[in-house]
Amino acid sequence: MTTPAQRLSPVYTGMPVTIFEHMSGLAREQGAINLGQGFPDDAPPPELVEAVVRATRERSHQYPPMAGLAELRDAVAGFYARAQGLPLARDNVIVTSGATEAVAAAILAVVSPGDEVILFAPAYDAYAPLVRRAGGIPVFVPLRPPHWRYSRDAIAAAITPRTRALVLNDPLNPTGTVASDAELAALAELCVAHDLIAICDEVWENVRFDGKPHRSLLALPGMAERTIKIGSAGKIFGATGWKVGWMVAAPAMATVLGRAHQFLTFTTPPMLQWALAEALADPAIAAGRQASWGASRAVLIDGLRREGFVVLDNAATWFACIDLAASGIALDDRAFSERAVREAGVASIPLSALWEGPGGPTSILRLCHCKPAAMLEEAVLRLARWRESL
Repeated sequence: MTTPAQRLSPVYTGMPVTIFEHMSGLAREQGAINLGQGFPDDAPPPELVEAVVRATRERSHQYPPMAGLAELRDAVAGFYARAQGLPLARDNVIVTSGATEAVAAAILAVVSPGDEVILFAPAYDAYAPLVRRAGGIPVFVPLRPPHWRYSRDAIAAAITPRTRALVLNDPLNPTGTVASDAELAALAELCVAHDLIAICDEVWENVRFDGKPHRSLLALPGMAERTIKIGSAGKIFGATGWKVGWMVAAPAMATVLGRAHQFLTFTTPPMLQWALAEALADPAIAAGRQASWGASRAVLIDGLRREGFVVLDNAATWFACIDLAASGIALDDRAFSERAVREAGVASIPLSALWEGPGGPTSILRLCHCKPAAMLEEAVLRLARWRESL
């Protein structure tokens, strides 16, 4: 006889907590430096803090419009017009309670039972469970180290008459790599040829260190009517706990996305929305955050390489990846991560935890660099000393 708990959704029954929560919990338990879960240790920009304090005192605390405050929707459209040349307006934007809620709303709005959805491995670990909860079938196309390139032939081979959509995370978490113009063009051509909807998780669009502007699949020929672009204020401004994100799509599609959103969180705190509308209007605020993270990135990567760790090339996100095998370390990434948090006092994320299916790499470790320089330097020294004892 089954218990009531065993009769809950099979998507979630027996599912462990995410690797991010697991490693952060171990970091708290061990008093370790947490370079696992991605979040800055410093406060958001003072202009943002002042704006939310002012909004808390002067503005309404009651339900804002379901689709988001007009001020924030206008600000998102304006931000993308300036930064990426996208011709957007308020009707293209739906505000959500974080980008993960946006991903959930997009998948629920797009995927019907039996639909196949192309995902790329490694992948943010929310994608596949959300596809399955919508009744869809995740179909993984592997990306291979060290460059993690999108193979047109491999993607085309994975598409069947049941394929409904693909989920593209660019820049890519956990690798920090960015799709090339040729790869984006190939993805767009495949979407158009096979009538696919592209759910584009672009939360790292403003956390790039290659000097190039972000290019969205939304801007490519034939994609304006079939792309859902997802963004995150938490990633732009380093305020992850605010949990404010958005979906951008053609107005007819955005309307349907809003219907899915209304039965998830319905609205997002209005004082946060007013503050972010102000911050998005000032390009210097986001640029300052990007510059700060570029400096901390250099501290971590230079320190790791100086100590003999092989760091894979990347161009974006808050993360850098170590190739353990190339660094002369015999442990796989899961064993290294579990032991390092306990024995070296440094938490990390094993990339294999973000890979579903056989044949994935087992020697890649992700470390977060959006931390104070002194903390990063100490973490590198701890890892180097501990490696000598292995």
